[in-house]
Amino acid sequence: MSFFRSLAIRYQKLCETGENHRDPQLKTRYYKANFNQVFQTVEQLLKEQNGKITNVSKDHGEIAAETNSGFPAFIVATIITTKPFETAVDFNISTDRFSPAGIYPALKKEVLRLYGKLDKAHTFVGSGKNGNV
Repeated sequence: MSFFRSLAIRYQKLCETGENHRDPQLKTRYYKANFNQVFQTVEQLLKEQNGKITNVSKDHGEIAAETNSGFPAFIVATIITTKPFETAVDFNISTDRFSPAGIYPALKKEVLRLYGKLDKAHTFVGSGKNGNV
C-alpha cells in the first residue's frame, strides 16, 4: 500500500465491513446460529455501548445505534441469514469526530471489538466466505 493511500485511509471517518474487503480483518463474519439469536445478541451489544438504539428493522435485518463509548459514533449492523443456522454480520460505523492522528484506527478497533464479543457469544464459522463467487 502506498504511503498516500495509507494516509488517506487513516483520516477516513467511516469504517465498514464487507464480503470482499481488502483488509481480511474487516470481511463479513459468519456465525453458526439462527437469525433471531444473532439479531438479539447484536442488539444487546449495541445497547451496552453507552448510547441508544435509534432504529430496529428486523424485516431488513438492520439495527442502527448512536454510541458514545470513547467517541461519538453512529453504528449500523446488518444481520442476514445465508443458510439454515448460518448468519452473516456486517458493521458500518461512522463519526464526525476529527483527530490529528486519524480516526479510522479507532473505528476499526471498535468494529473488531464488536466482532470479538460476537465470537464469544456464537460459534464463528468464517469470514468473507461468499466473496468472489
